[in-house]
Amino acid sequence: MELIGIEDFLKLDIRLAKVLSAERVEGSEKLLKLRVSLGDEERTLMAGIAKHYEPEELIGKKVLILANLKPRKIFGVESQGMVLALSDGENLSLIVPDRDIKEGAKAS
Repeated sequence: MELIGIEDFLKLDIRLAKVLSAERVEGSEKLLKLRVSLGDEERTLMAGIAKHYEPEELIGKKVLILANLKPRKIFGVESQGMVLALSDGENLSLIVPDRDIKEGAKAS
């Protein structure tokens, strides 16, 4: 694995987002369409987590997202970031805070 400098890490805008809505994407077994709040703005994200999470269990959950990823169209929907998760190959877990903190908070 290539090592990066702190200047590379500082380019990442990792923030806490609250899931406002979640729905399955027609034609995909793994995608969920999420609407999230970053406190002062809302975004739509496409997340490949449908095999591990039901849409209704995500609503109200706070998750980490990569907020400054270039938008890209997935299944015709513009995804404005990426949900961060951990995977061991079989299992997947969203990265969630262990304390109550406002959405929009930046990772450091």
